[in-house]
Amino acid sequence: MAKESMKARERKRQRLVEKFAAKRAQLKAEGDYVGLSRLPKNSNPIRLHNRCMLTGRPKGYIRQFGISRITFREMASKGLIPGVRKASW
Repeated sequence: MAKESMKARERKRQRLVEKFAAKRAQLKAEGDYVGLSRLPKNSNPIRLHNRCMLTGRPKGYIRQFGISRITFREMASKGLIPGVRKASW
């Protein structure tokens, strides 16, 4: 389980990315790199980190499902993910 402070930090970064996306695209199209450097650093989408939607775990993230490998394994063994069969793991 991730700390609440880490999850909150990721949510804050996500809001900043959404807020400055249009301005960032406009500055990039104009080639105004000085203006880009004046934007908040956390408004860059590169700074976002993928986290499991259920547990907030940052590592072992499966992008297709949006969850970590451990959560995926638990859900698959319970039969909650259709089309996944348990093979010796």
